[in-house]
Amino acid sequence: MSDPNIAGAAPARSYPCQACGATLEYAPGTRVMRCPYCQHEQPIAHAGREVREHDYAELAQLPIKPRQMAGTLHVFVCPGCHARTESDTLSEKCQFCGTPLVAEAGATERIVPEAMVPFGIDRNGARDALRRWTSSRWFAPSSLKKVTEAETFKGSYLPYWTYDADTVSDYTGQRGDYYWETETYTVTENGQTRTETRQVRKTRWRHASGTVSRFFDDVLVTGTSRVAARQLDKLTPWPLERVIPYQEEYLAGFQTVRYDIEPESGLELAKQKMAEVIEDDCRHDIGGDEQRVSWVDTRYFDLTFKLVLLPVWFLTYLHGGKTLQVMVNAHTGEVIGQRPYSAAKITAAVLAALTVIAVIAVIIFKAQAGG
Repeated sequence: MSDPNIAGAAPARSYPCQACGATLEYAPGTRVMRCPYCQHEQPIAHAGREVREHDYAELAQLPIKPRQMAGTLHVFVCPGCHARTESDTLSEKCQFCGTPLVAEAGATERIVPEAMVPFGIDRNGARDALRRWTSSRWFAPSSLKKVTEAETFKGSYLPYWTYDADTVSDYTGQRGDYYWETETYTVTENGQTRTETRQVRKTRWRHASGTVSRFFDDVLVTGTSRVAARQLDKLTPWPLERVIPYQEEYLAGFQTVRYDIEPESGLELAKQKMAEVIEDDCRHDIGGDEQRVSWVDTRYFDLTFKLVLLPVWFLTYLHGGKTLQVMVNAHTGEVIGQRPYSAAKITAAVLAALTVIAVIAVIIFKAQAGG
């Protein structure tokens, strides 16, 4: 009986080198594929189309494909050694011979990637970014700096949804305006009581309501649950204005993660991001010194979406018996990640601070005594 979580096998696409017959890989930061053995380069042809936004209403007409279930595996058939590799990705490397494998997304995915930001920095660039990051970490153990030389990066394209929408929002709330009142109070000093006054700030609240509108362009939502969204958000900003049409050639040599967050769920997350901006718009529209927003009703028009692939270098390393992860934005070089702390360095810093405080206290004491 076949496993329902494994899709049928299909030949994977690869790109043979015209010079030596090996398999080409995409060369980060270029528009060429390069042979890792003889360094022969082959230009990547222009896609011949423009990136377009898709009408959100189209989703209702798209069938759910059998493989569109979280955890369902795809079977790559390597064109080099003919081995079969089970994977839940759109591109991988053959686990036996290392040949880059790229699946035809249109044959398996409900929604095919529309656009992508290709890898802009290679492994050496990622290693340099990590080296700068580790050098700037205060209280990090000295051994952390050795990670850049000892560990291996893995490049992955991650799926993201982007959403565009015109919004019109009705709101109700309150506007608070400051005003000042003179307050009288008594003070007792040396047995004598006297009356003094002071200005006290108060807020006058009144009802407010209105309508605000805003166009949202490329609200970005992660399309995978394999990496925590709060971590991926730290890799921003992404140059979404510079995306190019999706082409399989740019996937060769890298892992490409399939989306497991459907666009309908992604839209709800996008609306949460929009809501924060819309509330700020409401507060600005209310004006005054303080604002309270009690109710907002938003209508969405001309709603569009697209699936975009964004490049990340991943590094997982062991330190002190713990597994820690670092991610590098493979276009900007931004680094985020987990890092260990050196108890010895923290203790030394605390002792140094206490010493400085003690010295300053002695100086002040002597100055006052001398005065």
